[in-house]
Amino acid sequence: TLSGAALSLSQFRGHVLVMNFWGSWCTPCRAEAPALASLARHFSPAGVRFLGVDIRDTPASAEAFQRDFKITYPSLNDPGDVIALAFRSTVPPAGIPTTLVISRGGRISARVLGEASHSGLRRLIPTAMAGPA
Repeated sequence: TLSGAALSLSQFRGHVLVMNFWGSWCTPCRAEAPALASLARHFSPAGVRFLGVDIRDTPASAEAFQRDFKITYPSLNDPGDVIALAFRSTVPPAGIPTTLVISRGGRISARVLGEASHSGLRRLIPTAMAGPA
């Protein structure tokens, strides 16, 4: 993670996961950050987890971004797009930001290409929560 902590995607198994691919240099990413931070706080008690994937960025810029937007969920640092490439069938290489809503069973239940809105994600997350594990 940006903080240096080890993280395994297996720790999200059994939880709805909102995975956001972003960069501190990305204007739409900056616009959607307050909504993501707010939704993470709102849905955390229900067991929904959020994870950022910071691409093509320096750790210092990414940490400043998270601090400025009060993002408390973890983000992975992916300066060489290794993680992003693993999702290339779902996340277009130039499609930043992209947000995936992943069901408890690990299935992608929704994908938002471009800036995610608070109201849009607020509708998509409960749908994933209600779906089969």
